[in-house]
Amino acid sequence: MRINHFGPAGMNPYRRQLDDKEMQVKKVVDKQDKVEISAAAKELQQVSQWTIERQEKVRKLKEQVQNGTYKIDPEAIAKSIYKFYFEN
Repeated sequence: MRINHFGPAGMNPYRRQLDDKEMQVKKVVDKQDKVEISAAAKELQQVSQWTIERQEKVRKLKEQVQNGTYKIDPEAIAKSIYKFYFEN
């Protein structure tokens, strides 16, 4: 009778495959996710000067409406409506 693979390596022929798979799993686990934000996206996240000016204008208009000092200019509204429908 002939005995092949005598010794510790021959006792478990699947051990080598198992070790190889464990190494692959460790390599995958060691990697971490990364998020990189571009300069354009960072710029978009910043509050722009336009936004600040708009908020200030809305605040002033709210104050005027609450105080009763807000005046409507009917001529300006009529010109704006005319321009919107007939000049565009």
